Amino acid sequence: MISRENAYKLLNQYIQNANMIKHSVASEAVLRAIARKLDNDQEEWGIAGLLHDIDVEVTHADPFKHGPHAAVMLDGLLSPEAIDAIVMHNEMATGKERTTVFQHALAAGETITGLIMATAMVYPDRKLASVKTKSITKRMKEKAFAASVKRENILECELIGIPINDFAEMALAAMQEISDELGF
Repeated sequence: MISRENAYKLLNQYIQNANMIKHSVASEAVLRAIARKLDNDQEEWGIAGLLHDIDVEVTHADPFKHGPHAAVMLDGLLSPEAIDAIVMHNEMATGKERTTVFQHALAAGETITGLIMATAMVYPDRKLASVKTKSITKRMKEKAFAASVKRENILECELIGIPINDFAEMALAAMQEISDELGF
């Protein structure tokens, strides 16, 4: 498996957008927290979180190419399970539904990062430190807030045994730990 250092270099080789890099790093932190909670491999899950969007600029975020193209890019660098979770985080490209814990975890974990960042942006100081779990769960119910964030993906946390309130708290804490790196 690729090292975290080399995964980060690879990410920066293919992703130019600074906000997409931040999203990837936030996803890594959240996936590591999920792996810890579910007693899975934190390194493997974290790197899958870090690299899940590696093909987004190459595919121009085409929902029918994004994910499967990453599988080709990452072949031999990650486990088949990690590559499968990356492909399946964008189920539109496969025409299949997510079924594994890893697939659900990546879809929920990478998606909640957008809701948390959007929530931080409405605070006067725009800092993750100010965000409360209750604010995230409240924003989950507001369809117009961060409208592009797929709430149904976030709620897949419950399919892996983590209630939404616990999931929001865990994801927020993971992102707050790296807030300096995220710039929030």
